[in-house]
Amino acid sequence: MITRRNWLISSSLLAAGGAIASPSTELLAAAPPEPHPVTADAAKRRALYAKPLPPGLPGKDYMPVEAPNTGTLPFTIVDGVKVFHMVAMEVWNEFCPGVKALCWGYNGMLHPVIEAVEGERVRIYVTNRIAAPTTVHWHGLYVPSGMDGVGGLTQKPIPPGETYKYEFTLVESGTKMYHSHHDEMTQIALGMTGLFVIHPRSGGRKVDRDFAIMLHEWRLDPGAYRPNPLEMTDFNLFTMNAKSFPSTHPLVVKTNQKVRIRLGNLGPMDHHPIHLHNYSFNVVASDGGEYPASAVQPATTVLVPVGATRTVEFIAGNPGDWAMHCHMTHHTMNQMGHNVPNMIGVQSGDMGNKIRSVLPGYMTMGTTGMAGGMDMGTIPNTAGMALPRGPYGDITMGGMFTILKVRDQLKSYADPGWYQPPAGTLALPAAQEDLKRDGINPQNIPAPVPGPASPAIAMS
Repeated sequence: MITRRNWLISSSLLAAGGAIASPSTELLAAAPPEPHPVTADAAKRRALYAKPLPPGLPGKDYMPVEAPNTGTLPFTIVDGVKVFHMVAMEVWNEFCPGVKALCWGYNGMLHPVIEAVEGERVRIYVTNRIAAPTTVHWHGLYVPSGMDGVGGLTQKPIPPGETYKYEFTLVESGTKMYHSHHDEMTQIALGMTGLFVIHPRSGGRKVDRDFAIMLHEWRLDPGAYRPNPLEMTDFNLFTMNAKSFPSTHPLVVKTNQKVRIRLGNLGPMDHHPIHLHNYSFNVVASDGGEYPASAVQPATTVLVPVGATRTVEFIAGNPGDWAMHCHMTHHTMNQMGHNVPNMIGVQSGDMGNKIRSVLPGYMTMGTTGMAGGMDMGTIPNTAGMALPRGPYGDITMGGMFTILKVRDQLKSYADPGWYQPPAGTLALPAAQEDLKRDGINPQNIPAPVPGPASPAIAMS
């Protein structure tokens, strides 16, 4: 899709011999009608082979993103080119307390972020230390065909023990991704994915906090230490930057700061509706680029499809501890299986005592739901249903869940602990005087007012 921004890229290239300028909001508003699609693509193609711009530096040319629970790949600058070294390797990862697995990642971690700046040239060396051939595909980036990283189609797969070189100029800004594109079902499922953040050369919207989060899903059977890449439907670990709650680091911000959250999804199968409590944010971009002002959507939940990124922005004006999580309820559980019988409402009586006489340690589980906190510690490398403690009791969620912590006063961006609500702002048991004043009798069940199409209205 061609945007006014594409037209501006084309114009700046013609005027500056290939230099790329990211327009400001004011320039976007004044842009002429959108050109024919071929024009914008030709502009990007010219930029791909034009003289690159000088490398951008963190803290000077851009504010680095914060990637909770993971890291950012380092770089050096050689003759005006930004040089990275990615090492594909086995990585031990602890998803949540007591649950770890041997995965495949890069440079000793899962989902490390690559950061760069629009217009600069990058050279990325990839060393293969896993037991199988691999490649790296630059998902959403405009690159020469031979740099696209599709094993067998655009390059030979990188054999174990060898190092290949990718090199190209970054002609667009945005939240992109990278992942293996050889034996994708296995290598993506084992964790070979990450975000590729390309900052605009100039004119981008400024924020105070910029978070980058990769969503992923895994199948790790109880007692196993290797994720199962053959799974297609029944995933049981859901992560943000390879961690499940309570191991996800909180997003700590100061009141009234402008916050950006970049969400990427390269999990095997599932889309994720990510919901943030309290705040209405603006969905401002995808991996295809920033949305025009007319397409920006206010929302409290953003759907992040498989193979896509979404970027949201908001002002953190209300202090507190605010949940942010996938709204598919099974995605906020740790190592749940979906092939267990439904025990809700079962009157178990003394069945547990009888069974324990022949099977010590037996528990009758799930008769009132899954919030009781069930210990499955007899099975190694299993999360079971042990629940994290919050300030008011067990938090009955895990998996793809984290907390936005907004505070009026902060000395640093370390975890500030639990929020202490001001007097009168905490939900508490209703006092008898309040019930009496408001005419509330807990023993009564107020009948809903029938709607106009209900049988009760039709027969009256």
